[in-house]
Amino acid sequence: MKQQIIRGFRATLVAEIVRTIAKGVLMVSLASLFLTPDEYGLLFLAISVFSASLLFSRLGIPRSTARYLAEFRETNPGQVPHIIRDSLKFLTAVMLTVSILVAVFHQQLATLFGESELAPLLALGVVYISCWTINSYVHTIFQGFNRISWSARVTILTNVTTLLSVLVFLVAGFGVIGALTGYVLGYVLGAVYGLSLLYRLLGEFDAADEREPGLRRRLLEYSLPLTVSDGANVVYKQVDTLLIGVFLTPAAVGYYVLAKQISDFVIAPASSLGFTVSPSYGEYKANGELEKAANVYETTFKHSVLFYIPAAAGLIVVAEPLVQYVFGPAYLEAVLVIQIFAFFIVFQAIDKITNDALDYLGRAKHRAISKGVTGGFNFGLNLLLIPTIGIAGAAISTVVSYGIMIAVNIYLIRSELPISLPSLGQSVVAVSGIALCMAAVVVVALPMVTNLVSLLALVAVGILVWATISVTSGMLDVQSVLS
Repeated sequence: MKQQIIRGFRATLVAEIVRTIAKGVLMVSLASLFLTPDEYGLLFLAISVFSASLLFSRLGIPRSTARYLAEFRETNPGQVPHIIRDSLKFLTAVMLTVSILVAVFHQQLATLFGESELAPLLALGVVYISCWTINSYVHTIFQGFNRISWSARVTILTNVTTLLSVLVFLVAGFGVIGALTGYVLGYVLGAVYGLSLLYRLLGEFDAADEREPGLRRRLLEYSLPLTVSDGANVVYKQVDTLLIGVFLTPAAVGYYVLAKQISDFVIAPASSLGFTVSPSYGEYKANGELEKAANVYETTFKHSVLFYIPAAAGLIVVAEPLVQYVFGPAYLEAVLVIQIFAFFIVFQAIDKITNDALDYLGRAKHRAISKGVTGGFNFGLNLLLIPTIGIAGAAISTVVSYGIMIAVNIYLIRSELPISLPSLGQSVVAVSGIALCMAAVVVVALPMVTNLVSLLALVAVGILVWATISVTSGMLDVQSVLS
């Protein structure tokens, strides 16, 4: 099991590195070379509308399917083809309904945001939403089959083709509409490739003559709490952007999205670890090995905070020169939001290793309640703070509500596994001390930063200080990491 987790983690990490580099290159290219803050905001306002639509175009079906695949491929593999066929039928019906509705009402949606230039972007909704939904489906399904490397392949192909397509259209002078078309093309190719892999994988299973009674119902029932959870996810990740689009300007959307993308860029490795480890919790629980499952969680928690608390501290310190020398002075209004999102990065790191684990431990319903309630709180706080203090209010809303949700989810996983909360707390305290020492060194050297090269040198110094203290204090075992 350990070697399987390690192999899966390495494959997913490679995919996340590719994804992160591709998104990073796109982020810098779009913001500093090709688009103004207004154009940048328009592009990602359209993408936020599509992202919010994704909630209704998949309805928790991919993760519900993955959950039952993980169970039946071991106990009754003849049901696997039935699970895939049924889930694809459900998914296709809701996916086409939602994507067509967005395309039909694209003018009305643009009017809602008061941006007529948004309309032609939203008209691409049919293809964007459909292919993104399928892409998300196959990526999650391969997790249920424990074919993590196949999910990694889809991720790599999607992101590489997206990067190349967007850059080609931008260089050709097609502007915002060209950039969005590039995103669409990347998702199309990723979806086609993922479906071809899934077709090949299904050839390994012989369908049972009869579907297990109630299987369709169970598949849909389990998708409901996942839909609620995904809905809260939309609130955390998209509604703030949409509300900024309603209350403020496209430029404000651009500043906010840039700050959020930087936090997503930093969080990528935690996504790999959480995605890879999650299926093992269900297997450990099924075998009655709760102590092993708890040990896996405590270890992943320790290593997550060891990386992300110092990363957040460093980001707070270097946020201003980062924006100045990478994206240009036109985006300096994003600095405060980046600093607030540093706390969000830490919470996200913990969420990445906790969220999916609760699904595989059978606590999806309770996690959905937690996420739904705090998502509603976040929405209300956004309505209160965005009109009064602007984009910083949206960031504060996200951090506060996400922190509450993480506390509840840790309580939930503690109710399933014998996790030591004092051990988790000790890890946080010890790593916070390391982060403070590293940040102090960076603050002292900050006045010497005058360009991008000196900024990168300062970041390297901070990493060296972090690594030295982490190893000498025993928090980081180099041999364990290399093995």
